[in-house]
Amino acid sequence: MTAARGLRIAAWGVGMGGSLAAAYLGLVTGAVPVHVGVGRRTRSLGPQSVDIAAPRETVFDVVARPYLGRTPRAMREKLNVLVRGSDLVLAEHFTPVAGGRLRAVTVETVRFTRPERVDFRLVRGPVPEVSESFVLSGTATGTRLVYEGQLGTDLWRLGQWWGASVARRWEAAVAASLASVKAEAERRSAAAGG
Repeated sequence: MTAARGLRIAAWGVGMGGSLAAAYLGLVTGAVPVHVGVGRRTRSLGPQSVDIAAPRETVFDVVARPYLGRTPRAMREKLNVLVRGSDLVLAEHFTPVAGGRLRAVTVETVRFTRPERVDFRLVRGPVPEVSESFVLSGTATGTRLVYEGQLGTDLWRLGQWWGASVARRWEAAVAASLASVKAEAERRSAAAGG
């Protein structure tokens, strides 16, 4: 093998490795989703539920306010509302990935049906399809918030593997959101004397 040919092979390998790394980063961050429409597989997200010692209206307001009202400064690193309507918004959600070195960006529509549900539908993200809901029901001691969803990927088993990886992180982010909603709703309820 000549030196020139060896250099061409090495350059090809570096280029291919760089292309694969760029594709992976684009996929992880949601900048380059794989949405080819073949080999679609779906999987459930959740259910996750949390009992909250606060009235259903209070819990609904805690979930809806950052979207329908002014987004609090503390949430601006996680949420940016692009278009705001009276009961429907288009919002970007930011989630740290790769130990916080990268940030995944998802764009979702969020529909509000006061006071019993909030529905999310993915527009752009690391997978081609996600639909989710928060369903709020009254209990004897406050509110039960139940999260359920469905995540879809393309490309058969490869997509199924990627979907399992995304679902783990997605459900962990939802669990953190539910804990935050619980804490804030209970704080507001206690402050209001209820």
